[in-house]
Amino acid sequence: QEQLVESGGGSVQAGGSLRLSCAASRYNFTNAVVAWFRQVPGKEREGVASIYTDGTSYYSDSVKGRFTISLDSAKNTFYLDMSSLQPEDTAMYYCAAGPIWYGNLWHVEHWYNAWGQGTQVTVSS
Repeated sequence: QEQLVESGGGSVQAGGSLRLSCAASRYNFTNAVVAWFRQVPGKEREGVASIYTDGTSYYSDSVKGRFTISLDSAKNTFYLDMSSLQPEDTAMYYCAAGPIWYGNLWHVEHWYNAWGQGTQVTVSS
């Protein structure tokens, strides 16, 4: 199982923005489903956003309108642009990739076979 590599986490004040990136050396994102999940201690990991190669994307209700997921096939990298960040967005963020698009079941972790190690996002009030 290939390890994806995330970058871009950090600390920001409420209302600020961050961009997370996820890259892979062997996993080809061109024909994959890619997604971002997040987890806070004591809670289950939750899906944040997902995008398929045809551009179809899904977002959790909590981030819709504030976060944008995108895929750069030429760089084999995908991103999560986060704006209007709030303290409740504080979490460890994980990127993931999988071979099959399940549409509105995108948030099910089981569909993904490659994961990043996680990058911390901390939003202070």
